Amino acid sequence: MKRRVDAAVGWLEDRTGAPGLIHHFLYESIPASSGWRQVFGSVAVFLFLVQAFTGILLAVNYAPTPGDAYNSLRYILTEVTGGRLIRGLHHWGASMIIVVVALHMIQVFLYGAYKKPREGTWLVGVLLLLLTLGYGLTGYLLPWDNRAYWGTVVVTQIAATIPVLGPYLTRLLGGGDSVGVVTFARFFVAHVMILPPLTMLLIAVHIFLVRKHGVAPLPGDEQVAKKEFYPGQVFRDTFAIFIAFAILFTMAVAVRVPLEQLADPSDTTYLPRPEWYFLFLFQTLKLLSGPLEIVGTVVLPGAAVTALILIPFIDRGKMVRVAKRTTAMACVALAAIGWTGLTALAVVTKPPTTAAEEIDYSGPTDWMGLSPEELAGIAYFRAENCASCHGMGEGGSNIGPDLTRTSIHRDAAWMIQHFKQPGAMRPGTSMPAIQLNDSQMNSLAAFLLKLNPKNASALENAPDFAVQGALVYQANDCGSCHQVNGVGTNMGPSLNGLAKRRSRSWVEQHFADPPKLSPGSMMPPYKFSAKDMERLTTYLFSIPE
Repeated sequence: MKRRVDAAVGWLEDRTGAPGLIHHFLYESIPASSGWRQVFGSVAVFLFLVQAFTGILLAVNYAPTPGDAYNSLRYILTEVTGGRLIRGLHHWGASMIIVVVALHMIQVFLYGAYKKPREGTWLVGVLLLLLTLGYGLTGYLLPWDNRAYWGTVVVTQIAATIPVLGPYLTRLLGGGDSVGVVTFARFFVAHVMILPPLTMLLIAVHIFLVRKHGVAPLPGDEQVAKKEFYPGQVFRDTFAIFIAFAILFTMAVAVRVPLEQLADPSDTTYLPRPEWYFLFLFQTLKLLSGPLEIVGTVVLPGAAVTALILIPFIDRGKMVRVAKRTTAMACVALAAIGWTGLTALAVVTKPPTTAAEEIDYSGPTDWMGLSPEELAGIAYFRAENCASCHGMGEGGSNIGPDLTRTSIHRDAAWMIQHFKQPGAMRPGTSMPAIQLNDSQMNSLAAFLLKLNPKNASALENAPDFAVQGALVYQANDCGSCHQVNGVGTNMGPSLNGLAKRRSRSWVEQHFADPPKLSPGSMMPPYKFSAKDMERLTTYLFSIPE
């Protein structure tokens, strides 16, 4: 057996040279001082491979055009097996790779490992850091939801403020007066077709330079006997990669990546906010508004990048122990304090979001298609604790029949009689009579008749603000004049898409004094409590067109 293996290895060596290359790679000599601080580079490469792999899996079902991109992403999240996990790995992987690359740069800077002859290695690392941030910038638009759209509008507006280059960058980004098909296409091409080949090329150059000049030893260790890369450093790198992937996988499974509503260019009230790693720049622009804005958009970022590039040419002294590099530690500390302070300030000053803005469109949203009566029925279903005896699809209690089975569905009249006198309609049942009035029972029956195995989970998990808002809507008989999802009368305007036509304050004032804002209106004034007003307006603003 050994002879056959040796023969196969020899054949590969003669034809490809791969076994010898692998042996040279594994048994290369590295400084005796090498250790855990050197693992960041390997982790960064691994995370890039994860991003590339999950990106390919997403692209298989992704339609790279506005509108279709949003729908295809929803398809990935709700229909494709493992789609939510794949997107979670890609989303959180983007954040993790930025953290790891930044830590790698900090470690190299603190130890002075950028000094002669490793200036080129450092410069390639700076370029890789910028490319990593470029991925975050170009990938931000691709979900094509409101957050992505308006965040990109801000990016194109910032690019337009750059002296001399502003108009050219605006045209390059396809921004102009708005973000549309051209901008989307260019961001997609950059994210998928330009940045990955550049990254692979620079990673190859970076690894080549590391192999050529070797890992930087600690000062005074140059004459100490070296050790081999395998097995010690291989174990450290592998263990660090395992920990990184464990964290990434946990985030992808436990933390849902939100998806907002489809991009709406007419929604000028939307307040865009960038990803967490750009919040410091966002807050800087808020502090340096007006004529000082250029300082935040051009001067400070340009100065930071220039400083990173010039570091190995400014600091040309001999390497010293990290404990003696007080200036380097002070620079890192100041940068960390500045970044943390600005990011924390951006988080603290974030305006509160409404319940409607927190709707997660990454999951099923069948509840949006319900009439107010059917949606109110969910509230009665929950209040009567029907789920304690009846299952809805897979799982749940099996004391009573599964309510999603269409074979047990009767008409509303039969259901209402069953609610009132369960024993008379189904002899021998242990179900108690439901203590609701006829109108409420109608709502409960309407909801139950909508149930089927496909929509059960989405309807059962309808957000509470929508359910409570529908109760207020029904209690005040709003359907006698208005329509929602085609149900009601057309004496008044349809309430679908109200959020695109009116502001929340206008709607609240209209409830208080309809003729003032709509002269000739027959609608009576309503004096809702603050809680009911919040519930009703939030529900109305969540109804799609």
